[in-house]
Amino acid sequence: MSDSASAFIQRLSRLVPQRNGLHPVWLKGLRRAAFQWVSERGFPTPKDEAWKYTSVGPILKVPFESASPEKIRRLSTWAIDQFAGDFGGERLVFVNGYFAPGLLSPKKLPKGVKVTSLASVLVEEAEVLEPLLSHPFREQPHAFTALNTALAEDGAFVQIPANTTIEEPIHLVFVSSAGGSPLVSHPRSLVLAGAGSRAVIVETHIGLAGNVYLTNAVTEVVLDEGAVVEHYKVQSESEAAFHIALLDVRQGRGSCFASHSVALGSSIARHEVKVRLQAEGAEVTLDGLYMPRREQHLDNPTTIEHAAPHCTSRELYKGVVDGRGRGVFDGRIVVHPGALKTDASQTNKNLLLSESAQVDTRPRLEILADDVKCAHGAAVGQLDEDAVFYLRSRGVPRQAARGMLTYAFVSEMLGRLRVETLRSRVEKMVASRLAESGVEVLA
Repeated sequence: MSDSASAFIQRLSRLVPQRNGLHPVWLKGLRRAAFQWVSERGFPTPKDEAWKYTSVGPILKVPFESASPEKIRRLSTWAIDQFAGDFGGERLVFVNGYFAPGLLSPKKLPKGVKVTSLASVLVEEAEVLEPLLSHPFREQPHAFTALNTALAEDGAFVQIPANTTIEEPIHLVFVSSAGGSPLVSHPRSLVLAGAGSRAVIVETHIGLAGNVYLTNAVTEVVLDEGAVVEHYKVQSESEAAFHIALLDVRQGRGSCFASHSVALGSSIARHEVKVRLQAEGAEVTLDGLYMPRREQHLDNPTTIEHAAPHCTSRELYKGVVDGRGRGVFDGRIVVHPGALKTDASQTNKNLLLSESAQVDTRPRLEILADDVKCAHGAAVGQLDEDAVFYLRSRGVPRQAARGMLTYAFVSEMLGRLRVETLRSRVEKMVASRLAESGVEVLA
C-alpha cells in the first residue's frame, strides 16, 4: 500500500459520521463492515484491472475533511437556476451531500410518488432501505463504494408507484462548495420504479470553480416489471475537484432504462455504470459524451450483464479530447449462460483535437451463451483533413471548418437528450467549451 493511501486510511477515523445514534442497528453493522473493508484492502491502483487507466494517487494526497450540514454555504434559488437549470419538474438540491430544504422547488406529483431526502426515509422507514443500501457493497465492492456505504448520510430518495407516470423531469442537484478546506461528500440516492411506471431523472453535479473537493456518489435505480426510466447525468464539477461515482441499475421483466451521461468537469472523474438485465425482455441504452481538456482525466467504465433471455442493450460513448486531456472508455458486456437471444451492441468513438491528447478504449464482450447477436467496436482519430479542405474550398475559414466538423461529431450525442430544455442547456455548455479551446462553433 502506498504512503498516500496509508495516510488517507489513517485520516478516515475523523471522517466517520458523528450521528450514528440515529441509525438502525443493521445500518451501523453495514457501515462497520464497509469501513473495515477499506481499512484492510486499501485503495485501487493501476495494477487492478478495473482501474488500469486511472490513478487515484492525486485524490489520496489531499487532506479532506468530512462535509457536514453546518458547513453548507448559503445559496439562492436563482443561483441554482443559473448553474444547474430548471427543467420544469420537482427539484431537490443537496449541498455538500446534504439536503437543502430551503432550495426545494416543489411541484404537484401524482398520488403515492415520494421524492424526498434519504435521511428522512432512514428516520421514518429504515427497513425499506436495508437490502438496497447494502447491495453495491455486497455485490462487487471497491474502496469508494465501500466509503460511500460507510459514510453516506444523505441523498435523494425517489419512489414511483406501479402504473404511475411522472410527466416532468425530477431534477436532483448536487452542489459542492469547499470554502476554506477541501471537503469530501458521499451522496447516496435511490430510485425505485414500480411496475409499469414511467419517469425521467436528471442528476446534475456542479461546484464552484477553483474549489478542491471530492464527490463520492452512488445512485441505485431499480426497475420493476415494465417500468421505463430515463436517467440523465451532467457532471460539470470544478476542474480542480474530483468526482467518483457509481450508477447501479437492476431491471425487471420488460423494463426499459436509458442512461445519458455528459462529463465536462473535474480534474479526475470516474463515472462507473453497472446494469444487470435480470429478467426476460429487459432493454437498456447507455449513451455518454466526455470532453476532457487541459490536464483533465475522465474515465467511463461500464458493465452490462445479460442475465436473462431476450434482452437488448445498445451502447454508444463518444469522447472529444483536447490539450493534455485523457479520456477513458472501458466497456464490458457479459452474456451469462442461458441468456439466449441476447442482442447487444457497443461502440466507442473518440476525436483528438491536439497532438498531446490521449484516449484509452477497451470495448469487451464475454459471451457464455449460444444463439446471441453481439457486436462491439472502437475508433480513435483526428479531424478528417480532406473534409476540412472541402469546407475551406467552399469559403469556410479553417477554424470554422474545424468547429463545424467537431460539433457534427458531438451533435449525435446531443440529439439523444430528449428533454428539450436540458438539451438546449448542454448544447450551450458544449459550444462554450469548444470555443474556449479555440474551436469556432457555428451551431
